[in-house]
Amino acid sequence: MAMTDPLGDMLTRIRNGQRARKSLVSAPASRLRSNVLEVLKREGYIRGYSQAQVSPGINQLTIELKYNDGEPVIRELERISTPGRRVYSRVSDLGRVYNGLGISILSTPRGVLSDKEARAQNVGGEVLCRVF
Repeated sequence: MAMTDPLGDMLTRIRNGQRARKSLVSAPASRLRSNVLEVLKREGYIRGYSQAQVSPGINQLTIELKYNDGEPVIRELERISTPGRRVYSRVSDLGRVYNGLGISILSTPRGVLSDKEARAQNVGGEVLCRVF
């Protein structure tokens, strides 16, 4: 059966991995997933990630989760724009997540950016998820 929301699946794997106190989580690879992980790494929510080829034509992402004093760094990870309901936002309408403590991840014409980077580049787009 085909997966309808690959990004939502990866976010759920991260959420479940942190609840189970795992250090590594794996997910199928795609360009969008890699770009979202790059934003999470830049903002300090994960340690890092790597991509490896499992079999010819099939790549896998291995995500290193980050903990602070035994507690997960990511407290809340929520998918905003779903395949059935896309959510777009102008840069002027982009709200702050927990008064600036969290981030929103956007898919913009200039690539996948955090809300802070989107404000700096004055560009809006599809709000993919919210992280706190």
